[in-house]
Amino acid sequence: MQFNRICVLGLGYIGLPTASTFATHGLEVIGVDVNQRVLDTLRNGGLHIQEPGLRTLVKAAIGSGNLSINQAPEPADAFIIAVPTPFLLDKRADLSYVVAAAEAILPHLRSGNLVVLESTSPPRTTVDVVAPILERDGLIAGIDFYLAYSPERVLPGQILRELIENARVIGGIDKASAEAGRDLYSIFVKGELLLTDTTTAEIVKLMENTYRDVNIAIANEFSRLADRFSIDVWEAISIANHHPRVDILRPGSGVGGHCIGVDPWFLVEAAPDITRLIRAAREVNDSQPAFVVDLICRALDLGPNEGLSGKNIAILGLAYKPDVDDLRESPAVEVVNRLNALGAKITAYEPFKERIMIPGADCFVEINDTIKDADLIALMVAHTSLLHLDPFQIIQQTRARLVVDCVNGWDAGNWRRAGFQYFRLGAPATSF
Repeated sequence: MQFNRICVLGLGYIGLPTASTFATHGLEVIGVDVNQRVLDTLRNGGLHIQEPGLRTLVKAAIGSGNLSINQAPEPADAFIIAVPTPFLLDKRADLSYVVAAAEAILPHLRSGNLVVLESTSPPRTTVDVVAPILERDGLIAGIDFYLAYSPERVLPGQILRELIENARVIGGIDKASAEAGRDLYSIFVKGELLLTDTTTAEIVKLMENTYRDVNIAIANEFSRLADRFSIDVWEAISIANHHPRVDILRPGSGVGGHCIGVDPWFLVEAAPDITRLIRAAREVNDSQPAFVVDLICRALDLGPNEGLSGKNIAILGLAYKPDVDDLRESPAVEVVNRLNALGAKITAYEPFKERIMIPGADCFVEINDTIKDADLIALMVAHTSLLHLDPFQIIQQTRARLVVDCVNGWDAGNWRRAGFQYFRLGAPATSF
């Protein structure tokens, strides 16, 4: 199948790199977003998300004349839906953005078009939600137009490389739709193109992130066991990982991001009676911020029923993972929420996102402003710049003498020699 013009709906972390990559490979691309701020930023030469190399790519795509930025779709050979799929308060998937995108495509859908859903979705979303919307005007999926599901499988910080090099799963509503999807993505994908049906492709993406979630949950649970039995979980994990068939992950303050912290719930929603392990892992990881807050309270020598009124706590790092600016479902933000609810005054520093507003926290662009009046400093995210902080300089900039390291990022001996009392998640305060 030949493609000359495509329309990408959703210009976020996946849609914008995808649209720009197609444009720099010679296709005419209409990039669509309903957020006026996003549209204005891109049209004025700015960028609303941070990703290495993305600014150069977008500039080249727009500069070539192949990428245009619109608020609504236009006729095209192929339509790609790359909108968010968050979850609701009851952990069910919010498919309203997917529904809105499909409805926006409908007036422009023609016989022979290809529609691809990229948004991470619960099983059967493509056939039970998207297909019926696109068939409202009489065209039939798999007969009059092609319909496929192809999830993104990229790592923030490496999106541009992995978008091209990773294997790509393409699930079609029928064989011809899968093959049409293969023809589209073969324009730039160098990795293997794996064809299957839509529901298998949907579940594959959910399986990948659920696998990670379960493995992180056991690491977080090990950190709690280490705390209970006064051993150092980091030492224990290092020793255990010498076993040739063991590879325990690193514990932390929880699990965030739009994928690992969300996707497993889509499987629980789809089949609650047979996903007990997946639910348990999610509950462990969702409750890890509470464990971190308890550690901070103990470092302040407060009992379980004491509040934090009058305590100033500096939070270093708010992103959901190191060296990215993405705060979606961040456990560090949940820690802030919980500390604020206990009455603490929170200051925060996120080196990858200067202009940030978090309810209940004063966010600063300079670390010295964040820590100067703190009673306790908590390292929440292993950003490279934060790992390299010099405790002998830090102690000159703050009144705090307590630090809590939630990622095993700092050398305990150095911080103690500088004059701090050092606490580490999953380790007794006296460990070395």
